[in-house]
Parts: sequence; structure tokens; C-alpha cells
Amino acid sequence: MKDEDIAQLAINTIRTLAIDAVQKANSGHPGLPMGAAPMAYVLWQRHLRHNPRNPRWADRDRFVLSAGHGSMLLYCLLHLTGYDLSMDDLRAFRQWGSRTPGHPEALLTPGVEATTGPLGQGTANAVGMAMAERALAHRFNRPGHAIVDHRTYALVSDGDLMEGVSAEAGSLAGHLKLGKLVYLYDCNHISLDGPTSLAFSTEDVAARYASYGWQVLKVANGDGDVNAIDRALSDARADMTRPSIIVVQTTIGYGAPKKQGTSEAHGSPLGAEEVAAAKRALGFDPERFFAVPPDAGAHLRSAVDRGAAWEDEWNQRFARYASAHPDLADEWRRVLAGELPGGWEAGLPVFGGTDAQATRQASGKTLNAIAARMPEMLGGDADLSVSTSTALKDGGSFDGVTGAGRNIHYGVREHAMGAIANGMAYHGGVRTFVATFFCFSDYMRPAVRLAALNELPVVFVWTHDSIALGEDGPTHQPVEHLMSLRAMPGLAVFRPADPNETVEAWRFAIAARHRPVALVLSRQKLPVIEATLARNATRGAYVLADPAGDAAPAALLIGTGAEVHVALAAQRLLAGEGIPTRVVSMPCWEAFAEQEAAYRASVLPPTVRVRVSVEAGVTLGWERWVGDAGVAIGLDRYGASAPGEVNLAKLGFSAENVAARVRAAVGSRGGLGA
Repeated sequence: MKDEDIAQLAINTIRTLAIDAVQKANSGHPGLPMGAAPMAYVLWQRHLRHNPRNPRWADRDRFVLSAGHGSMLLYCLLHLTGYDLSMDDLRAFRQWGSRTPGHPEALLTPGVEATTGPLGQGTANAVGMAMAERALAHRFNRPGHAIVDHRTYALVSDGDLMEGVSAEAGSLAGHLKLGKLVYLYDCNHISLDGPTSLAFSTEDVAARYASYGWQVLKVANGDGDVNAIDRALSDARADMTRPSIIVVQTTIGYGAPKKQGTSEAHGSPLGAEEVAAAKRALGFDPERFFAVPPDAGAHLRSAVDRGAAWEDEWNQRFARYASAHPDLADEWRRVLAGELPGGWEAGLPVFGGTDAQATRQASGKTLNAIAARMPEMLGGDADLSVSTSTALKDGGSFDGVTGAGRNIHYGVREHAMGAIANGMAYHGGVRTFVATFFCFSDYMRPAVRLAALNELPVVFVWTHDSIALGEDGPTHQPVEHLMSLRAMPGLAVFRPADPNETVEAWRFAIAARHRPVALVLSRQKLPVIEATLARNATRGAYVLADPAGDAAPAALLIGTGAEVHVALAAQRLLAGEGIPTRVVSMPCWEAFAEQEAAYRASVLPPTVRVRVSVEAGVTLGWERWVGDAGVAIGLDRYGASAPGEVNLAKLGFSAENVAARVRAAVGSRGGLGA
């Protein structure tokens, strides 16, 4: 069979498999796989360096299907090229317990590099992967020994490029000159509601990316001109001075006689009649389902031998590298396994009683101590390093061409920043953090949620944590943010009460290799808690101060962050009135909830019903810990523009107010004997 004939047969096999799977599920998006099959075929068959028998081969090229709604395109490619994804898996598309969910999930399906679906996130994930490749190449490659040398490709859609996160990511990628990053843009002019002209008619996407500093290439006939696609990909790979975007004009639902080129092919099955008609148009038997012609199957399965040969050649290169640089080779194995270096905790600071400071400042000192012993650590902030204290001293600025430098200057791009950090974590070999003001975590929520869903060890540093921020006013003062983030399964949210708890929060975050951690830090100075007590912060909550002598507590005061010190001051007032109280510091709800029941009961004895929480945020959710008889002192309103200490006093975060609320709660239960 001629090369062009076998290529067309393989492309049409991808198309028909996709429409059969969507039709069987009676759910899904058939149009993108049908339209994008030619570009996907050319990339996977002629350019993508990967090994289906080892999806985790370290120097493989990365492929991100940012347009995750077209997931069946990726599943068909994985199955046909020899990954551990069976035809039965394709038949189980979108069903309970299957490995082919509605949108690709990196933890579930071998060969899926990133969980995509929320549009735009994958475009930024790909930027992060390209940045990680550059960082690792700088750290490990040596003259004559290039063990890190791969590319990142992403298939992006009209919807992806409408989302603002893709604009931020594209701008940064162009600034960094990420020459090993390539987007394939499936330009089919159709979205779910109809033609993109409804909302996306005046923008020249090619000109936009050219203005970002990208190489822009075009393919006029993406439905069938595989040679033009091949040439464009070759040109993209040849230009190492800038990222590339290939604008491929396609027809959504190509081959479906009535629905191709329309929104009807976008987000719904074609229907039995149209599936049959499409198969006839593509040269397939409409009575056969999930059919793979032997010639097409053998042709696509050749990826197995190519991949094995590529990895074998790389293994030989690595053996020579290990012989020449054994220490670096050991380091490479360590970081690829995600293992922590020995002695990484040795330099963590210990703060004494005279070291009162903002937890953001203590965090910066701790981060630098960690980075000194973890060379794989790099990260950055949204143009706020002076405020967030996240600059790595002597780390240099990250250079996207060479990969040198450990401080990533994201600019004011919070949306992309979080998603790029996720891409670095997906890639592996690096540990990363990002930082901004806590209020702007709202801009990052999609990426934070996906980090939690995918167990990515990204550290989110959020400073200026409350109304104590002060004069900038309620637009910058987080109120509901703590609770909204605590609602995310899989995310550990730490709000430390002092410098030493901040150290412990970082200790927890670095040790957490399979979950993201948020550090929520103060602008104002906070007194120091004795270090041996603060070590208990990694358990989420602990007894900070009990009543004097052997007195049993009549009430529990539970605080987080700066308000722990308000609780301690209230305890002293109450002690003078003969009301014994226990103060509990609870920096992390999630870590405390994961402790054994006996420990939780030792901190919050069930017999003590008077419980009062103190936290400068909304009170929703505190009933979990204070119970029906408890009192939650918080802020169920927005803040104000005034000095931070004035805000705190005016809005009830004073020792006198807290003591009064405890006194009233104890009295309402009939006194100390209740």
C-alpha cells in the first residue's frame, strides 16, 4: 500500500473508532477527533518521540491534549500505537470505573500527560512542561552528554485560545523564547453554541501569537494535506529560538455528511444514521464497529518498535553519562523518582522569643533554607516577590533558552502561573512553588483544583492573609478564601500562627509528595511560639496552652494564624476571672482531620462543649470543630480600608471581645460545672 494510502487509512481508522466510542457511550465530542485526526496522526507517527511500552520514559516528548473534550482522539492514539489501553477500554468510554473518562485524567490512563478539559489549562500546562525541560537540561546536561532533550506539543482549540489563561501563558512563553514548545491549533471555527463568529470574529489569532514572539505557521487544508502538516511540524522543530504555533484549518466532524462543519458535531453523538453515513464516506463498513483494518493497525503499532529503539539509544547515552558523571547520574535518578535529598531539613530555621516577624518573612527564610539543599526547587510569583518574600537568594532569573536561574518572573499572570506550575509538576524532576496575595487565589482556582485532583506537589504561597492587610481595603482583604479552599478535596491549607509554625508548614509541604499545599501567611508581625510546641503543627492542631495547675478547661479556644495570639491573650483575661480555658492552635484542618481519633479527642476533648473559634474570615464551616454549642468568632462581611490593627479591633478580633464571648458561652451552660 502506498504511503499516502496507508496514512489516509490510519487517519480514517482514528476517526471511525472515535465516532463508534462516542456513539456507544451516547455521550461525548466526536467532532474534534474527526477533524484533528490528520494532524494528530502526523505528529504521533512522524515527529513525537515516545515509547508506548514505557509511558514514563524520562526523555520522551510530551503531548498535551488541551482540548480535553476531544479525549477520544487521545484514547484512540494511545490504543492504536501500543499503549496499555485496550479496545475494551475504548468501548467503556465515559462509563463507571473505565480508564477512558470523559476528559483525560493523568492519574488514570497510561500515556495521558495532563488532566485537561477546563479550557486553556492545558495550554499553560504545556508551557510549564517546556520550562521544566529547560531547567533540567541546564542542571544535568554536560558537553557531549545531553540526557535531557525533548519537546512539548499541545493540541489546542478555538475554545482554549478564547480563555484568558492561554493569553497569559502564550505571552510568557514568547518572552521566555521556549523553542521546544509547539502548539497545533485545531482552527475549525466552531464552538458548542455555533460558529465562533458569534463571539470570536475580529481577532487574528496568528497575529496575536506573532506579537507574543511565536513563530506562526499555517496549514490551509488540515483535513487531508498530511504533507503540509508534516512540513509545518518540521519547520516548528527547526526553529529553536521561539515557540511555534501551527494554525491548522480543519472541518469539525469531517466525513459526517450532514453534521460536518456544524456545532451539531461538537458535543453530541452523531446518531446511528450519521455514523453509518460517515463510515461510508470514509471507506468503512457501516455494519462494523470498532474496526481496525490490519494494515492500519500494523502501521500505527510500529510506534512500539520506534519507541523501544529511541529509549534504548537514550539508555546507552545515559550509561555513558553515568560513567562520566556518576554523582549527577545519581541526582538524576533521585529527582526523577521524586525523592527528597538527604539532610534537606538540616538547615531549617528555629526562631526564638525575640524573633517576632510576619509569617511571610519567616516563610521566605525557610524557603531559602530548603532551596539551598534542594537544587530542584524553583518557582516564582506574580510580580510580588518583595511582598511575598519568595525570592531565592542568588538563584538568578529563570532563562527559558538555557534553563538557568531558579526565580521565575511570572509577571501579573496569576491565572497562567498556577497552571504553568502544574505543568512543571506533571513533567517531574523539579519541585515548584508560586506566590501572590491571598485575595488573588481566586484567579488561580482552576489550577489549584486541578493540582488537588491530580495530587501534584505544588506549593501555593499566599500572603497578606486577612483584614490585617489594612489600608488597601476590602478589594485586597481575603474573607471567604480560607473556607472556599478548605472545601477542595486533596488540598492542605496551612495558616500558621507564628514563625516556627511556618517552618513546620513548609516541612509538611515538602514532605507531601502527592498533594498540593497552600501556605496562607500574614503581613503583620507575630510573636514566636516555642519551637518544640510548634513542631506539632504538622499534625494540623495541637494544645498550645492549658489552664494553670490541674484545672480542667471549662472552654476551648481554637485559633488559626494571627488570631491564635488573640486567643492566648483572652485566656489570660479569663484566668483572672477564674474561667480555665485551653488554647488550641489549628493551622491545618485537613492535617488534623487525618489524625487518629484518639489524638483528635486529646486536643478537643468531647466532654468540653464550650468551644470558641477565632479566625479573621467567614465562620461558615467552623461548626465542624466547635459543635452546636460552640461559638465561631469570625468575619461574615467584607473588610475596610484602615490600618490593620484598627480593622482587627473594630471588627471584634480583640482579647476583650473573645473573652466576653467565652464568658457568655460558659454562663449559658450554667457555669463551670456544666
